[in-house]
Amino acid sequence: MRLEDKTVVVTGAAAGIGRATAERCAEEGARVVVTDIDSSGGEAVVETIEDAGGEATFSELDVTDSDQFHAVIDAVAAENGLDVLVNNAGTGHPSSRMEETDESIRDFVMDVNVNGVWNGCHAALPHLKEQGHGAIVNVGSLASILGLPKQAAYSLSKGAVLNFTRAVAAEAGPHGVRANTVCPGFTNTQLVEQYLEGQGDPEEARKEMEAQYPLKRLAEPEEVADAILFLASDEASFVSGHGLVVDGGFSTC
Repeated sequence: MRLEDKTVVVTGAAAGIGRATAERCAEEGARVVVTDIDSSGGEAVVETIEDAGGEATFSELDVTDSDQFHAVIDAVAAENGLDVLVNNAGTGHPSSRMEETDESIRDFVMDVNVNGVWNGCHAALPHLKEQGHGAIVNVGSLASILGLPKQAAYSLSKGAVLNFTRAVAAEAGPHGVRANTVCPGFTNTQLVEQYLEGQGDPEEARKEMEAQYPLKRLAEPEEVADAILFLASDEASFVSGHGLVVDGGFSTC
């Protein structure tokens, strides 16, 4: 198993890509720490993992709270050590032209998507550097490499995540620590459902979206989780500072 005896912390793990990642890591032998602001959803993920024979615990976590993030990471490292941090928690915003996007929306998106990733790395890096090994996987987006129309705040935040990851990789590499970003296209998650609901006719919007992908469909959370698993595992031992695009060929068009 690719993560046997390793401890993996996953943020935003109560649903979507985070949940699929937590379950996938547990299948590969990891001790998974499921974190989320949604306690009931997080506990349900732990129950699912345990029912399947895996090992998992839940910690409530608001990734925008630096002190809370440090407390969770420090506790995990003290109890079982820390091998992998998956900074998955994120948020989007309703489609709007940049000049019509309220600053409060921009600030909230940046707080969750950028500061949340910063807080996780800030908490985890001292432990990973000290032990001389470990991996960080930050979840970016297709918006990390392509500016999405009417998604300026989201694109701003996810572009920052990718370049920040490169900086972390450059700093942490000499200490044996890798950092990478997964950049998924639209994925069948609650976040995308919310986006489609704001398009007037959700079914027609979905069809139009799927038609833009060479594979003619959206990703499933499990497919993105497999990419995260690869970057977290020793199979990616010489991969660092990379943005792994998982977009069904969208960016090639």
